[in-house]
Amino acid sequence: MSEREPAILVDEPAGAPAEAPVAAPRPAAPVLQRPSHKREAASVYVVGFWKRFAAAAVDFFVVIPAALIITLIVSKIAGVHLPAKNMKLLDIDMWIDLVLATDPALVMGLVLFIAIGMTYLLVFHITLGRTLGMRLLKMKVIDVYGDPPSPARCAARCAGYLAGVATLFLGFLWIGFDSEKRGLQDWIAGTYVIRV
Repeated sequence: MSEREPAILVDEPAGAPAEAPVAAPRPAAPVLQRPSHKREAASVYVVGFWKRFAAAAVDFFVVIPAALIITLIVSKIAGVHLPAKNMKLLDIDMWIDLVLATDPALVMGLVLFIAIGMTYLLVFHITLGRTLGMRLLKMKVIDVYGDPPSPARCAARCAGYLAGVATLFLGFLWIGFDSEKRGLQDWIAGTYVIRV
């Protein structure tokens, strides 16, 4: 029994045969090719920064309303009072004061928001291999072997998301500059995001 071989990142074939008058343009994203014992290997296309950003925006607008509702319910049950209605929610000074004072309502809200977001990512990556935003934009997550990621890889990917945020989003911006179109979460978990 032989060891599994990881998928190989290759560029799409550049153009038509020599007889053809016009060559096809090269793709913008590299291609993952899964080695096979057959002559033809399956090729997949890696998704770039902007499409992944759009999927993340869709996921953001799915998670935020759910997180707000859950946070309001938990704050009512716990008896924690949220900022008064007359306070301006867009006032940056108010938020800086709350953070510096380590206000319990803010700390609880942030921890709850992070927990809800990580749960959303973990559940969808384990069960479907993609989030709702990725499904809408026809993407999915695979491991380096071309298979759906294991629960351990999905958990590592979620930890990579936290690391990407902790580096002031440089872990996500990295996708735009990496030759394999992988962010910090992808490198940590050993995953790729591909077109379906």
